[in-house]
Amino acid sequence: CRIESLQLRTIDGLQRAIALYLIVSWRIAMLMRFGRTCPDLPADLFFDQDERHAAYLLNKKKPPADPPTLNQVLRLVAMLGGFLARKGDGEPGVKTIWIGLQRVMDCVVGLQFMREAAPG
Repeated sequence: CRIESLQLRTIDGLQRAIALYLIVSWRIAMLMRFGRTCPDLPADLFFDQDERHAAYLLNKKKPPADPPTLNQVLRLVAMLGGFLARKGDGEPGVKTIWIGLQRVMDCVVGLQFMREAAPG
């Protein structure tokens, strides 16, 4: 996670950074575990609408008419992080989910800015 590259000079700053990284790592671990043990759960339990929308947009795929499953959205997120999703590849890991989530969250911020800037 390269927390040392932040070069924080105070204990307080370091504690805040570690707390934030712990929250993010907990979410990634939870997504990975539930994606493997309960892949058919609805994705909206884990991803909000903008996150799901961004995952489909960035993968240039049309969202399904039915609500997507956790496995469907998680694989899209992981593919943004380098997961190839080939038949024998198994399930996405921590690193591909982490990198993919970063890209998704960047897109979510862009979607929110566009929504706020839209006239009317």
